[in-house]
Amino acid sequence: MGTGSFCRRNRTYDAGVVQSNDLDQLLKAIVAVGSEHELPTVLRRIVDSATELSGAKWGALGVLDETGTFLSQFLYSGIDEETAKKIGDLPSGRGILGLLIVEPTPIRIPHIRNHPERFGFPPNHPEMDSFLGVPIRVRGEVFGNLYLTGKDEDFTDKDEELVVGLATAAGVAIENARLQARIGELHVVEDRERIARDLHDTVIQRMFAMGLGLQSLANRSNDPELTQRLQEIVDELDETVRHIRTTIFELQRRRLPGRSVRQEIIELVEELCWRANITPTISFSGPIDLVIADSTATHLVAVVGEAITNVVRHSQATAVAVSVRSDENITLTISDNGIGLHNAQKDGNGLRNIKSRAAQLDGQVELNSTDEGTTIIWTVPNND
Repeated sequence: MGTGSFCRRNRTYDAGVVQSNDLDQLLKAIVAVGSEHELPTVLRRIVDSATELSGAKWGALGVLDETGTFLSQFLYSGIDEETAKKIGDLPSGRGILGLLIVEPTPIRIPHIRNHPERFGFPPNHPEMDSFLGVPIRVRGEVFGNLYLTGKDEDFTDKDEELVVGLATAAGVAIENARLQARIGELHVVEDRERIARDLHDTVIQRMFAMGLGLQSLANRSNDPELTQRLQEIVDELDETVRHIRTTIFELQRRRLPGRSVRQEIIELVEELCWRANITPTISFSGPIDLVIADSTATHLVAVVGEAITNVVRHSQATAVAVSVRSDENITLTISDNGIGLHNAQKDGNGLRNIKSRAAQLDGQVELNSTDEGTTIIWTVPNND
C-alpha cells in the first residue's frame, strides 16, 4: 500500500487476525453499547467505544441525512469543547469523509494529507494522519459512518475487524433505541390525547352547564346586585373555558423530545401563517438539530408559536421572516411588515410568556416595533 493509497474490502471474520484478548475488548465494547437505551447516549457510547477499541486518538460518528448524501449529525471524541468551538461548523461529509457515503465499505488510509480526495482541515483543527472508516447499517440501510484517526501507526486488519464487529452490534443497539423511543412517544401521545379529550368532553361541558344554570338564575333574579355577581361568575367561567381550550391546543401541539427542531419550526410557522394568509420566510444558520438541547428546543418552539400567533392576531402583516441561528447562543429573530404593537399589546400575555421563557434560560428579548412592522430578537445561551 503506497503513500496516499487506500484499502477497501468486504471482509469476513478472521479468527486468525483477532486474538482472544481482542475479543474480550470487543465483547466489553458491545455490552457497553448495548446496555444503553436512549439514542443520543447510544451514539455517544459507540463513538467512545470505537475510539478506544481501535487505539485511535480521535473518533467520530457521522449520521446520514434522509437523502443519504450528507451528514446531518456529527458526534466526536477526543476534541475538547474549546477546540471544537474554534474549529467552527461540523463536517457535512465532503472529502475523505464522503468516500464512505459514496461507497459504504470499510476503508483504511495510511496518510490523509497525501490522499487525492483530501478536502483539507479548517483553521484550529488538529493534524490527523492515519484513517479508518467503517459504515454502520440498521436493517440493511446505512445509518452513518464511524471515522477513526490519530493512531501512532497505521490501522491494521485487526483494527478493522474489531471496528466492523462493533459497528454490527451498534446497528442493533441503534434500532433498539429507536424502537424504545417510538414506544415512549406513543405513550406520551396517548396520554396527551386522553388528557385533552377529558378536558374537552368532561371539564368544558360541565363548565358550560354551570354557566347556563347561573345565567338562568340571573335572569329570574330581581336583585340587581345578585344579578351582577352571577354575571361576573359566568364571565369568569367563560375565561376559564378559553384557558382550557388553549391548554388543549398546547397539549396537541407540544413537541416530543428528540424530534427535529428545524422541521417543527417550519411546520408550525407554515401552519399558522397559512391560516392567516401571511407569507413566511424561514432560515436557519448552524447545526440546529445537533446542538440544541431538548429543554431549550421546547422553549424555542413555544416562543415561535407565541410570536407568530401575535403576528396573526395583531399585526395585520402580509409577510413574516423567521430566522434561527445557532452558535454560542441560540438566536431567534422574527420580523413582520405589519402596523406595529400598541402599548397594551406590548404588555400582553404573549410577550410576557416570550420574556419569561428567555429569563428561565438566562437569556434576553429585544423588541423593536414601529408603524412599519415589529421585530423580536430572542437570545439564550447554547448550553447543550
